[in-house]
Amino acid sequence: MGFRPLRWLLLALCLGVLTACGTEEDPPLRFGLAAAPVTLDPRFATDAVSTRLTRLLYQSLVEFDDSLRPVPGLADWERLDPRHYRFTLAPGDHRFHDGTPLTARDVKATYDSILDPAAASPHRGGFDMVEAITQVDDHSVDFHLSRPDALFPGRLVVGIVPASAIAAARPLQREPLGSGPFVFGAWPAEGDLRLTRRRDGAEVRFLKLADPTVRVLKLLRGELDVLQSDLPPELVAWLADREDLRVSHDKGTNFSYLGFNLEDPLTGRRELRRAVAHGVDREAIITHVMGGAARPAGALLPPDHWAGPAHLEGYDHDPEEARRLVRQVAATVEGTPRITYKTSSSPFRVRLATVIQHQLQAVGIDVDVRSYDWGTFYGDVKAGRFQMYSLAWVGIKMPDIFRYVFHSESVPPRGANRGRYVSPRADALMEAAGRAATEAEQARLYRELQHLLYVELPYVPLWYEDHVVVSSKRLQGYSVPPDGNYDSLANATW
Repeated sequence: MGFRPLRWLLLALCLGVLTACGTEEDPPLRFGLAAAPVTLDPRFATDAVSTRLTRLLYQSLVEFDDSLRPVPGLADWERLDPRHYRFTLAPGDHRFHDGTPLTARDVKATYDSILDPAAASPHRGGFDMVEAITQVDDHSVDFHLSRPDALFPGRLVVGIVPASAIAAARPLQREPLGSGPFVFGAWPAEGDLRLTRRRDGAEVRFLKLADPTVRVLKLLRGELDVLQSDLPPELVAWLADREDLRVSHDKGTNFSYLGFNLEDPLTGRRELRRAVAHGVDREAIITHVMGGAARPAGALLPPDHWAGPAHLEGYDHDPEEARRLVRQVAATVEGTPRITYKTSSSPFRVRLATVIQHQLQAVGIDVDVRSYDWGTFYGDVKAGRFQMYSLAWVGIKMPDIFRYVFHSESVPPRGANRGRYVSPRADALMEAAGRAATEAEQARLYRELQHLLYVELPYVPLWYEDHVVVSSKRLQGYSVPPDGNYDSLANATW
């Protein structure tokens, strides 16, 4: 970004472009967002902002611990046989925000609605093994499966909604009714969502401001109190020097990667992909472009995940090896290898792509960077219209993500195998992991799979991005877990 935007930012402050907010005895916490939520109904939430906000409004049967193993949330469970699980609500007075009890009837109704084809929940595909759901009593629900699934408890993380609201067709996407730590207040405009903390009435306003410079200006003028991620590193570094603000970095698990079209004559060649892997200097990018706000990645699952590979850190930057591989490829394509690299039009993503372009040109690969608005870019990726692209997987917890992303049967629209990767060995490992009876056997098979992917390179792993929070010192006790959720707002003070 350089100094010009910073000078403009300071000038805007001096000129008073933005007006300071009025004084209030108990002002709400104002949380700046880069994007507004799409829905507040957990049965339909898939984007990151919607998912994080519905966690504040609803409770789920299952949560995850620090190593991303499933642990009891609203309920504990027992595996009665390989295809039969019973979930029992924990002792306590569980109630929705309107005072009605949360019972097994609501659990059954929530998951029945997800399985209903007419409802078109995007989560339905994750429950294709469920044959029947039966209510045992007011506190227990049985899930009967068509096949054994040792990972099944980790799937039950959708917030529980009232059966009565489902029956009445209440528009939960705009008028949520949950049992979580926050109660819905108002949503008077698309970019202004208001939630009230259940225990003390403290209010949070989530305000959408797409431009990061505008978000920072409003934070400096006291019109916002906290920003989380989606900020250029130069602005973060500049803000860190201010005594009136607090900047924190929390380790994240969002996995950034370079993807390839394996049906393309050039990017389908492993030598070319290995040349890219050795040609990209990830450490330099993390240090000089990202301000140190990331850690190198060697696999989709981080090493601290229970099924993550402990010793994969990605390919070393080795320009000589990259050039040797490029010469191999060049001898068969009669000239310098040329590839098109697609990315989104986000200024920071374009900048990252430009740096990678220069690094690859230094080892003999001509790269044509093309940036598009998000809808066009993502549509091209899903349709396979690319040679190389960069994206990130956000908030991954379950290792069955591999089947969705890499199985030969998961080519869109059936899954997210966008690069058309086909490997009988990888398919066999995914299927064996799905049948494994113990966590230890699953972990062994998933680690073997990740080593295979590391060698075959359908993706070049880049890094896990940190979560960066910039806030006024008014906010105390707020931290961000690896998946980036907003859960600690339940106990923070302001």
